[in-house]
Amino acid sequence: MNVTRYPEAPVYEAPNHFDMRCVRLQGREAGPAEQLWLGVSTLEPGGHTSLDASPMEKHYVVLEGELTVVAELDGTRQETTLARLDSCRLAPGEKRQLINRSGRTASVLLAMPFSPPASG
Repeated sequence: MNVTRYPEAPVYEAPNHFDMRCVRLQGREAGPAEQLWLGVSTLEPGGHTSLDASPMEKHYVVLEGELTVVAELDGTRQETTLARLDSCRLAPGEKRQLINRSGRTASVLLAMPFSPPASG
């Protein structure tokens, strides 16, 4: 068993993340994991990411506050606002942008595999 206490979770810097604090809960520098890693990002009001794609699927769960998610895949753009305990899945290659348009801090749980599945 690998336990990570939230106050001791390692902070990491994610590219193109602004007014955000990101910590790793499991995997990578937070301890052993084989399939995926977990992190929590805290977004201040106005905090956001750029609209970028990843080769890995991503799953987000809003833990506190409200978060706008913009997604774009194959030229189709979607936007939705997620409230506490709402979740979304983003496909491999789907662009995503997280934006805190509210006046209070928001936090979101991220679950993401280490690498894309092998083509077979």
